[in-house]
Amino acid sequence: MTPPQRRRRSPKAGPEPTPQPPQEGQAPPEGQKKNPERLYVITGPDGAERSELDLVTLIVAHADPPPSATPEQAALLRLCTAPLSVAELSAYLNLPFSVVTVLLTELLTAELVTARAPVIRQALADRSLLEAVMHGLQRL
Repeated sequence: MTPPQRRRRSPKAGPEPTPQPPQEGQAPPEGQKKNPERLYVITGPDGAERSELDLVTLIVAHADPPPSATPEQAALLRLCTAPLSVAELSAYLNLPFSVVTVLLTELLTAELVTARAPVIRQALADRSLLEAVMHGLQRL
């Protein structure tokens, strides 16, 4: 991550260069926003129901991306060879959570991925384990 560049308050002798649009694959400069129409093109009209996914739901892919998959869906399927949470997918693809949810809903209905709840550990630790740790610490 590069630190932001400081700009001088007083203009230099020459005219200020006009900002260039970001090239494909580059992040836009800090002052520029992404194009919101692109997100609509990715997700399509919002008429379908979405799956109940939260940030920690784990997603696992079953197969390689089909030829009919969009680039974003193909990227999701390639990332999900190992279980990843929806929050991680959103961060890796640099897409909002709502867009990733719509894409995953389409993949879930096509049965290309599986969503499962994260593994929850026991609320209380095993008493015998706690006693063994306590006795080990007392021996030190």
